[in-house]
Amino acid sequence: MGIHESGEDYLETILILKNRQGFVRSIDVANELGFSKPSISRAMSILRDNGYLTIELGGNIVLTEKGREHALSVYEKHTVITDFFVRVLGVNEKIAEKDACKIEHDISDETFIKIKNYMKNM
Repeated sequence: MGIHESGEDYLETILILKNRQGFVRSIDVANELGFSKPSISRAMSILRDNGYLTIELGGNIVLTEKGREHALSVYEKHTVITDFFVRVLGVNEKIAEKDACKIEHDISDETFIKIKNYMKNM
């Protein structure tokens, strides 16, 4: 099963929160994304059922290897594209962040690799 854009956003957010605070609960994801707790709980169930995360007894959300790899991939796209927009195109950082968030889900591997290589060689 392919993962939807919203699922990718959830995985990326879990990764960021885990790095920021060391643990992640549904309420943390809800607060970060501005969604209701019930919609987050439903999304976490779907991601769990598809092998992207586990939920421990105390409610701590843990990415599986599959979930972590997917989250890292999305996060890398987000950061590289944002950096490209800001440093190469001169886009305002807030606008670059928003645009990167939209593009990270749809960009082709070929285009992303070209941007990533361009940024490495800057």
